[in-house]
Amino acid sequence: QVQLVESGGGLVQAGGSLRLSCAASGRTFSQNAMGWFRQAPGKEREFVAGITKSGGSTNYVDSVKGRFTISRDIAMRTVYLQMNSLKPEDTAVYYCAARNGWSYSRDMGAYDYWGQGTQVTVSS
Repeated sequence: QVQLVESGGGLVQAGGSLRLSCAASGRTFSQNAMGWFRQAPGKEREFVAGITKSGGSTNYVDSVKGRFTISRDIAMRTVYLQMNSLKPEDTAVYYCAARNGWSYSRDMGAYDYWGQGTQVTVSS
């Protein structure tokens, strides 16, 4: 069992930066691939970024490539999402998710555990 708690969301102006954190508890964190998803009002939840359980491989949705960076600290049991050059269209609730297995997936149904979400609002 893995419990996930996100933090770091908030209100920021366009062009600014935020770093989201996802703290994991449970004995199997090192065995989980991790992902970040987001859901804007009136829209479906979408994949943002994923990282393998080793941290050696990452993947991003095209709209955030070059601006967002996912990373993990296995010793600290934490996954991060560094978000730079934020745009109003990045406004959403951001969710951290974990799945049993080596690699991430872009399919939210592939994830076994979810955090409660953290709000990110980017003003223009």
